[in-house]
Amino acid sequence: MNISLDFVTNYFTEEKIESLFFIIIGSITVLLALIFLLIIKYSFFKGMAIPLLLLGTIQLIIGSKIYQRTPIDIVRVEQTIKTNTHDLQTIEIPRIETLLKNFVIYKWVEICLILTSIILILGFYKSPQTFWKGFGLGLLIQTCLLLYLNVMAEQRAETYLHFLLQLVL
Repeated sequence: MNISLDFVTNYFTEEKIESLFFIIIGSITVLLALIFLLIIKYSFFKGMAIPLLLLGTIQLIIGSKIYQRTPIDIVRVEQTIKTNTHDLQTIEIPRIETLLKNFVIYKWVEICLILTSIILILGFYKSPQTFWKGFGLGLLIQTCLLLYLNVMAEQRAETYLHFLLQLVL
């Protein structure tokens, strides 16, 4: 039982650490976007600022929600393991399965955004319109970071799901 509780604590601790990465990256990109919009004001950087600001804000929101929710999740799952493992099958396992399905959607959206950013960068490579090159670069940077962090989270969730399935068998 103690090993189970340690595994749960480790899973959620890693989730909390990754949420800190989301918060840090989101904060940096929002700050950069504001500097690009309010101080630098060059067309390339204005273009870059838009995806940095939008996706950085999303990262801040998601990271903050996960960070705040994690201690509650640890207590909830540990209590479930101690008192009613049936709830693992009816609540926690379906929650993780839904999360894993969402990760597949997130990955495809991020891949499409990466391809869009590459098309923008290449399409406007020789163009004097630097706004779209900046937009493409900002989008590429942000979506690559999101994809990387989401793939890590997906792998961790798959491991957690396998652990839960073993626990209820």
